[in-house]
Parts: sequence; structure tokens; C-alpha cells
Amino acid sequence: MSDHHHDHDHDHARTVKPMVDEITDFEVLEIALRELCIEKGIFTAEEHRRFTEFAEQIGPTPAARLVARAWLDPEFKELAVSDSLAASKAVGVDWLEPTGFGTPSDFVAFQILADTPTVHHVIVCALCSCYPRPILGNSPEWYRTPNYRRRLVRWPRQVLAEFGLYLPDDIEVRVEDSNQKHRFMVMPMRPEGTDGWTEDQLAEIITRDCLIGVALPKPGVTTNAIVTTRPAMHPGTAG
Repeated sequence: MSDHHHDHDHDHARTVKPMVDEITDFEVLEIALRELCIEKGIFTAEEHRRFTEFAEQIGPTPAARLVARAWLDPEFKELAVSDSLAASKAVGVDWLEPTGFGTPSDFVAFQILADTPTVHHVIVCALCSCYPRPILGNSPEWYRTPNYRRRLVRWPRQVLAEFGLYLPDDIEVRVEDSNQKHRFMVMPMRPEGTDGWTEDQLAEIITRDCLIGVALPKPGVTTNAIVTTRPAMHPGTAG
């Protein structure tokens, strides 16, 4: 019989073993805050599990369908621009109760920004990572990095070029900064070569990156760009 004694008094559920090389300070804070809320009865572990499953399964499909419908229906496009919350609800996203099972919402002032032949929009959250999650899902990693957040507001054309998007000088680039009370989404212009396409066909080429504003929809392109995150630098110091 082994002399090793295993003490079962400690709480296995509280042991944090990250599946990546490091765990961020925010992740440690989230774990601690979550466990404290459960202990205080603010929500249960089951309620947290249900919300986590909801948050992990949402994506940009409703947003893509909204834009596709707006491309096909001028009246719906007008609604999308004038009352973005109502247009969102028309594609199944209720900003007042996005989960459908009583959890707090991300309700804020939500606005859809329609591109024109002379204006291109792109969204960012310069301070943190505010993002229209109910309709776009969780933000990509690069959206949350200082590299993107700090540089886009100062050098938008350089950042867009890193995504492969080169805009003519006569097109104005407008950077919309999301914050605690405002969320934005871009409605890109319908590309050439899509005449006669159905809503489903159009929605396939409206990627998450297009809805953020770092890409333009193109026939045959249905995936997002893979962007390597790296430290922020001034354009003049790039190698």
C-alpha cells in the first residue's frame, strides 16, 4: 500500500489549468468573479453554462442575412439605417433579450453604417473591445489587440492594407469608435457580378470581416482573412 496520502479537502473545481501557454489577467479575473457570483447566488453554475453555450454558438449569420436582404429590398435597407434595432429583430436578433432565456442583454444604441461609393466605414473599440455580439457573435482576437485598436484610429488605410484592402484616395475612410453605450456594424456595398443572386447566395459572401469593415464582399470569397497579431508600431518604423 502506498504511503502517499491524497488530501481531498481541497476544491478540485477551483484548480485552474490553462490549455494554452499562459492565462491572461482578464481570464483569472473572470474565473474569480464568476465563482464569487455563484457563491453569492447572483446566478447559478447552470445558468452560467447555458449563457456560455449561447455566447459560443452565436455568429455573424443574422448580420449577413440582414445586409443581403437590404441589398435586395430598398425599403428594408432604409429601415436598417434608420432603425437598426428593428431591422435586427426582423432577422431574429432582439437586442432587449438576445438569449431568449432571461439573461441580461447587451442593449445599447446600435447603428448600421451604410457604405457609399465615396465613404467606407470601419469599426473599432479604441479603449477595450466593445462589439455588437448579439448580431455578430464574439469578436475576433485581432479586434481586441492594441495593435488594431490603437493604430486604426490614427492610420486606418495602413491597417486596412494589412487586411488586403486598398481603397482609392478619393474614398473617405470613416472610423467609428464603439463604446459602452454604442455599437456599430458596417453595411458594405453590393459587389458587381451578383445580379440575380438570391438572399442565401448573397449572405454567403458577407463575411464577418466585411461587417467590421476590414474587407469588401467579393463573389467566391466566403471566408475571413487570417491575420497574425503582432506589436503595434508606427508606420514609419515598419521594416
